[in-house]
Amino acid sequence: MIWDVENECMDVEQRRELQLHRLRSTVARLAATVPYYRDQFAQAGLDPLDIQSLEDLQHVPFTTKDGMRETYPTGMFAAPMSEIVRIHSSSGTTGTPILAAYTQADVDIWAETIARTICLGGGSKGDILQVAYGYGLFTGGLGLHYGGERVGCTVIPMSAGNTRRQLMMMRDLKSTILACTPSYALTLADEAAEGGISPDELGLKSGLLGAEVWSDSIRSTIEQMLNIKAHDIYGLTEIIGPGVSAECEYQCGLHVCDDHFIPEVIDPATGKPLPEGEQGELVFTCITKQAFPVIRFRTRDITRLHYDTCECGRTSARMERITGRTDDMLIIRGVNIFPSQIEHVLINMEETLPHYQLVVTKEGRLDVLEVQVEVSPTLLADTIRVLETLEMKIRSELVSALGVRCRVKLVEPKSIERSIGKAKRVIDLRKERQI
Repeated sequence: MIWDVENECMDVEQRRELQLHRLRSTVARLAATVPYYRDQFAQAGLDPLDIQSLEDLQHVPFTTKDGMRETYPTGMFAAPMSEIVRIHSSSGTTGTPILAAYTQADVDIWAETIARTICLGGGSKGDILQVAYGYGLFTGGLGLHYGGERVGCTVIPMSAGNTRRQLMMMRDLKSTILACTPSYALTLADEAAEGGISPDELGLKSGLLGAEVWSDSIRSTIEQMLNIKAHDIYGLTEIIGPGVSAECEYQCGLHVCDDHFIPEVIDPATGKPLPEGEQGELVFTCITKQAFPVIRFRTRDITRLHYDTCECGRTSARMERITGRTDDMLIIRGVNIFPSQIEHVLINMEETLPHYQLVVTKEGRLDVLEVQVEVSPTLLADTIRVLETLEMKIRSELVSALGVRCRVKLVEPKSIERSIGKAKRVIDLRKERQI
């Protein structure tokens, strides 16, 4: 089922004309209402009237997370607070969060793009959608929730966690679509197998899995264990949340809602646009949002774009599944983690030295992060109880800062290798790195 045939199957040239019209309107509005963009355009010597074609987009300055943080909390908003009905925030960022605002029209657009996502994943009116993404400031839960209701699904707002209850509801209510991270889908599958619950008892047919990078081997495992077709879905809080792109039944790339978001792939070193099929950094421009449209946002995600018509009949651009990032971010169980966040916690600990290392491994199918940190020499003579108390303290501080549990290993001074150059903070021992 195609949710919006008119827009998803639109003639390519007609869509390009629509994109240009919306792009010019958005750039002009941002220049008039958002000081950040007005300054950026002025520094680049750009007049919004200079944009006469989609190719002119490459002359518009990039938007980055650092730029967004500089304008915290509301400096990027293009609508007054009296018109904003929703605020969300990115997860796992350093220090200052990035706030995303939505007018009612934006929420409606979001519901429409998620409706497309659900239909791309084989859903339709009458399906029972179990949302096991987190609710709250994270965009996953509410995004899938409103989109499911727009399609006409019965939505079960489970949120993340409470695995046994998830499986009970899934089995008793006969959920047909599961929306969660790939990691959590594996957790559910393992728990079901351990509890003697067969896939037939669950009755799932489809999974809408995103918020982290996952390999084809993980997809195959999920599909086999839960007897579903697992669809990759993609989104960013900075763009709209989930609903930016998703796979159809042919799983040959994620269809971008490019009547709302213009995708580009650039060379991450030079910033120059790359031709179709070449791998580079993904960039998005919002052309329909009111409260928080961003122009040429650098996602740091690595992919390729394709523009040929898919077998499903949709003519929208397709992005290949994300293979990694251009920065040093780790994703552990769906949470973005930067080494600098951990460093900030450890340096503020009087009992530890400023020497640490992060070791990432896999146990079964779950990612495990171990933080190894040197203790002060004065603690070496203390009792085991004191050291255990310190470990608990560090774990607690890290959970508070990161939003995910990790292991802590206290090591002796000078046991972590020193470097005369750039320190090697992360040792990734996973066979397939999930970043």
